[in-house]
Amino acid sequence: MRARNGVPEGAAVRDETGRTYAAGTVALDSLKLSALRTAVAMAVASGATSLEAAAVVTAAETVPAEDRAAVRDLGGPGTAVLLAGPDGTVRETLTAG
Repeated sequence: MRARNGVPEGAAVRDETGRTYAAGTVALDSLKLSALRTAVAMAVASGATSLEAAAVVTAAETVPAEDRAAVRDLGGPGTAVLLAGPDGTVRETLTAG
């Protein structure tokens, strides 16, 4: 997703039924969303009622509080959030907390 679309971040979330939603950063003049918030929005728009896990691929050192809040709103505070670098190596596993 990241490479194909030329976006700084890629993310995916898995809902309670096993469906996966993948997204990239949205950067329009009128709308700016991180890849993770976009993936959460896609899950909600598709009828998901919970999340099992989330993952984000980024050069950033951490997952912003706003992104973890979106995961928490749908999945709960214990939902795992994996942070991977641009090479795909998982650097940290957090919770939406």
